[in-house]
Amino acid sequence: MISPEQMAKLEAIGSEELMDFVNRYVELMEPDSVFVCTDSDEDYRYIRERALREGEERQLKDFGSHTVHFDNYYDQARDKKNTAILTDGEEIPFINTKDRSEGLEEIHEIMKEIMKGREMIVAFFSLGPRESPFSILGVQITDSPYVAHSEHMLYRTAYDEFKRIGKGVEFFKFVHSEGELDERKSSKNLDKRRVYIDLKEKSVYSVNTQYGGNTIGLKKPAFRLTIDQAAREGWLSEHMFLMGVNGPDGRVSYFTGAFPSMCGKTSTCMVRGERLVGDDLSFIRNIDGEARAVNVENGVFGIIQGINSRDDPQIWNVLHSDNEVIFSNILVSEGLPYWTGKDGELPDRGENHSGEWWKGKKDAEGNEIPPSHKNARFTVRLSSFENLDADALDAGKGVPLSGIIFGGRDADTWPPVCESFNWKHGIITKGASLESETTAATLGKEGVRKFNPMAILDFMSINLGKYLRNYLDFEKKLQKVPKVFAVNYFIRDENGNFLNEKTDKAVWLKWMELRVHGDVSALESPIGYIPIYRDLKALFKEVLNKDYSEEDYEKQFTIRVPELLNKIERIEKAYREIDGTPEELFEELEEERERLEETLRHYGKRLSPFDIGFI
Repeated sequence: MISPEQMAKLEAIGSEELMDFVNRYVELMEPDSVFVCTDSDEDYRYIRERALREGEERQLKDFGSHTVHFDNYYDQARDKKNTAILTDGEEIPFINTKDRSEGLEEIHEIMKEIMKGREMIVAFFSLGPRESPFSILGVQITDSPYVAHSEHMLYRTAYDEFKRIGKGVEFFKFVHSEGELDERKSSKNLDKRRVYIDLKEKSVYSVNTQYGGNTIGLKKPAFRLTIDQAAREGWLSEHMFLMGVNGPDGRVSYFTGAFPSMCGKTSTCMVRGERLVGDDLSFIRNIDGEARAVNVENGVFGIIQGINSRDDPQIWNVLHSDNEVIFSNILVSEGLPYWTGKDGELPDRGENHSGEWWKGKKDAEGNEIPPSHKNARFTVRLSSFENLDADALDAGKGVPLSGIIFGGRDADTWPPVCESFNWKHGIITKGASLESETTAATLGKEGVRKFNPMAILDFMSINLGKYLRNYLDFEKKLQKVPKVFAVNYFIRDENGNFLNEKTDKAVWLKWMELRVHGDVSALESPIGYIPIYRDLKALFKEVLNKDYSEEDYEKQFTIRVPELLNKIERIEKAYREIDGTPEELFEELEEERERLEETLRHYGKRLSPFDIGFI
């Protein structure tokens, strides 16, 4: 089943473990043929052209480099129910687990002969820059040229790196089959859709699905593996963007940021005038006493709903250029791409994830089908972005990390920006206490707070207490410790009106950049350091050419004491139910409670920033 030509590519690496891995799944899944990808442009073109030839992607008419892929109507997101961490009987809070032996037996049974009549693709990638202390290598087996094509756009190829290391090469293993396809070339047998993560063997198995979050092995499936590895080895694998913020006199300060979905993560790292390094996943390591970070990826697999020329100019320009783009689950009309929230009127007819589509069409459950799915995506290389910091992206030792930002959707508690007192205070009261309110548009009920520490709960693969212990211990290795900030773009007044403009985040970023270098002072509030009015007034004029009133400042940065005390109660309750929670977490929350209760006695329920002394 493996031709001499393709076998020679594998043998050139010289790894017995690799040969055993590939041969095992060739024998199990019985593909008609095997294609081994090197790093060559020729092999990449073969994968892309195969995706088009087999109908998993279709050419669009706007640019010769744009294609579209449709997943099954019921295969539009990560399958949480059928995604599990395989353990030897261990139950982990918030995590779906399955007995390891049972899980492996089940998924291997599903995979028997599943590639008959198809070609197996074997591809080699690196998480993080190649030949770097951050680099983790991986091998993807798949029968979907769409999945292989996507991974080539999102990750650095690493066939030559495997050859360089040779016999002793260590690697993650990803095994995927899309299974039987329907007439639209999308996965058919969704009742047998499974995504199992085996931490013990550093392997991920995915079957009967095409949606990228389930199938692109190096993305969220690998994230579960790296979270576990980081906790064991003492570094951080995080659901964070990485960006550079331009400071005075040509200075650049690098920040990572963790935000739950729909809380401003992408729009923050894409702010006009700043430097994009990555939008989703970061590794953070101690390099010579300094916290340094890299973007795990080399591309963007982004949600396209709401992208428009005014709010998202950087992404808009990429999607309207001749850079290569894979659109998924959008609306196509007369060969052109459309999505919900795009500038201008959308066509009344076309084709989307439901097949032929027309305005008012309903699905089998009676739900009206939107023009594009709310989780419709675009896949592009980071090199497509004009604001890319290419040197930072490829830096083998990463970039020095000045600060970490945690942001949630919060109507009544956190101010727009706040600096923690120190690392422990920030990690516990900002990161580990992160919450996000649901929106009516997504879940039908607005304002329900969802506990989501570090915006990582959906991807956690280990006990949360163990994860937090690693975070707290990480500081002890550093000579230079990044500052920790919290942001909230969704604070409202008593009438429910937002107190921030979408563009204000550009000012909060500039203030944080100045703070990490001690260029501006701050006010010491019970929950951390907040900006002084005069500094924000100057920044609003400089950055946005806007006047910024004392009234707006006071509304935004007034400390809302009862709401903050209620938040501490919620967070404490969540962690009391988790075995192994570090005792420091409860101590830090208690200290914050005492500061807030003291504030309540002296100032009442509301503490104006104008009543806080300078530090």
